[in-house]
Amino acid sequence: MTDYTTINFAPLLAAAEDEVITESFVRDVALPSGGTLALITLDNGRDHTRPNTLGPRTLEALGKVLDEQSARAAAGEIRAVGITGKPFIFAAGADLSKVSTLATRENARLMAQYGHHILGKFGTLGVPSFAFVNGLALGGAMEIALNCNYRTLDSSAAALAFPEVFLGIIPGWGGATIVPNLIGIENALEIIVSNPLKNNRMLKPEQAFKMGLFDALFGAASFLERSVVWADGVLSGTIKVTRPNEPGKLERLTKWPAAIKIARDTLKARIGTAAKSPFVALDLLSAAKDNDLVRGFEREDDALTELISGDQFAASIYAFDLVQKRAKRPAGAPDREHAQSVKKVGVIGAGLMASQFALLFARKLKVPVIITDLDQSRVDKGLDYIRGEVDKMLEKGRVSSDDANQIKALVSGTTDKTLFADCDWVIEAVFEELGVKQQVFSEIEPIISETAILATNTSSLSVEEIGANLANPERLVGFHFFNPVAVMPLIEVVKVPSTSDATLATAMAVAKKLGKSAVITADRPGCVGNRLLAKVMGEAARALDEGTPLPVVERALAPIGLPMGPFELIDLVGWKVAAHVQDTMVAAFPDRFYASENLHRLAEVDGPLSKTKLGKVDDLSKAGKKAVTLGKTAVTEEVILRRVEDELASEIKIMLDEHVVAAAEDIDLCLILGAGWPFQAGGATPYLDRVGASERNFDATFHDPIVAGAR
Repeated sequence: MTDYTTINFAPLLAAAEDEVITESFVRDVALPSGGTLALITLDNGRDHTRPNTLGPRTLEALGKVLDEQSARAAAGEIRAVGITGKPFIFAAGADLSKVSTLATRENARLMAQYGHHILGKFGTLGVPSFAFVNGLALGGAMEIALNCNYRTLDSSAAALAFPEVFLGIIPGWGGATIVPNLIGIENALEIIVSNPLKNNRMLKPEQAFKMGLFDALFGAASFLERSVVWADGVLSGTIKVTRPNEPGKLERLTKWPAAIKIARDTLKARIGTAAKSPFVALDLLSAAKDNDLVRGFEREDDALTELISGDQFAASIYAFDLVQKRAKRPAGAPDREHAQSVKKVGVIGAGLMASQFALLFARKLKVPVIITDLDQSRVDKGLDYIRGEVDKMLEKGRVSSDDANQIKALVSGTTDKTLFADCDWVIEAVFEELGVKQQVFSEIEPIISETAILATNTSSLSVEEIGANLANPERLVGFHFFNPVAVMPLIEVVKVPSTSDATLATAMAVAKKLGKSAVITADRPGCVGNRLLAKVMGEAARALDEGTPLPVVERALAPIGLPMGPFELIDLVGWKVAAHVQDTMVAAFPDRFYASENLHRLAEVDGPLSKTKLGKVDDLSKAGKKAVTLGKTAVTEEVILRRVEDELASEIKIMLDEHVVAAAEDIDLCLILGAGWPFQAGGATPYLDRVGASERNFDATFHDPIVAGAR
């Protein structure tokens, strides 16, 4: 049994000297039935843009306050202790900026142990403890509440979650042990493992209450007052707290191990085994069946030590900072004041991609959107698709009836391009051929105003060449979405030498209003995302051409932790699209990219792949095998992986030397947001540094020091 009181936490506190401390302020609240509740309020003295966080020195301050309340309880001065947060915010969990810079394995262990030591005091005060969760509560903040005897929740709380697995760690201050024994194993699996891996899905207050994480739910207007009255009822015995989701003996014997097995098998099929934290979380939840808090907290200490000091947590924090900070302040973006107002949008094309654009613009910008195509039947088909998608959103509760009607009313279609005359923003989504794109812009430019922006969704053609015949080339910008348009959070904004600051600023502003992150790239084939994905797909095709069995190729990149294998990716992108991308990249860089005739052959086959019941690719189909011509020099998984690593490292270095983007961080941002590159890898460049691919190819690293755990 670990005696946390005997541990010297001084090295941990010394490493957190510059921490923004969340103070623990105490005031006494008179209880209706008599006596006093000591109410602790967490407050870092900043506004809502800087939530309370829980670093080592914050924990130290909280610990001192809890010791004082324990002494008061022993003296009979108080009947209970409560804890709440500053307006709208309980706390945002551990201070990740501090956790990620602990540097040593020893400090990582101390951080885990210190959380248990301080939060454990809520259970040893000598009087009951109450958490009054008044707003945002993430990770360690939820664990403060869990370590209290009772919990109430504000029904307007904006965000409730255990995001740790998303960031490469686990709930390590009691969460992995207490949660399953409080709300049952299936609920615990959902909020600790499943939700973080679904883009860090949050719990709504009503959900959290029904699961049993909280004992009472009150409205915002009188939340604290009602919480105190409720606490008084518990203390006086007039309110009996029941927790129906607490697991019984039968659940522990049968449901518990079955649920863990199903979750483990599902994870392996869905994300592979490269990511460590989800499987460590499963191990902890499985072991928590013994309902032994002492042993459970020690297991959390061990797990958190390994994960905090490991590469994947360092990479996850790097990726998190990119998405939360760099993506919101894009490198090279002009002043927002240069942006023009967009009051009407024109979309050239009415196919699937164009229709997705129109729906997104109407929904997010809430301005009229007009689509056009070669004939009315194509326009009508596009409009029907948009209306159908709106109906689906309405059915799923993603939009209200009023919103649905508004979106439908905003979108119209025509074959008469003169109706584009008052558009401020026109984007094309026509066939990926230079002459076609030049033609549509030549037709539309004389119709629209001289200040209207022209945007192209190309990812493989030269934006400058597309605009070569324009009278006002300064109005042209690349605006490359990733598919599916509504889901993928990245837009690559392509700047050419003629692009004006007003055009670029408008593009960045539009991207933001669409809810997307934008990265500015130079006008090079494939921009960033497609150029690097073409490397992956090309090396996969090369290995197949050599005679390597497709299952071997699919498994080869598993150590990177990509969301899918290379041929599953090709199948998602579309075989003809993938073949076209490869051809385009080979045409641009014939000495560096590989194009396979087999890709073209498979593109002509209906169903070229065989798939499992879960939709995972397991081989070529019978028709696919007949279509290809394969060599007899099969290679191993290790060879394929090393080839991909080396090709990516080499190509990224070239891209940075060409100033395609401002820095390696922008490469990683594109891959994380546009290609689903995993957080635990940190994108591409930290991974390539750690495996030695950078040094193998250009005798240096992308990052100095490299993004890695304790060494």
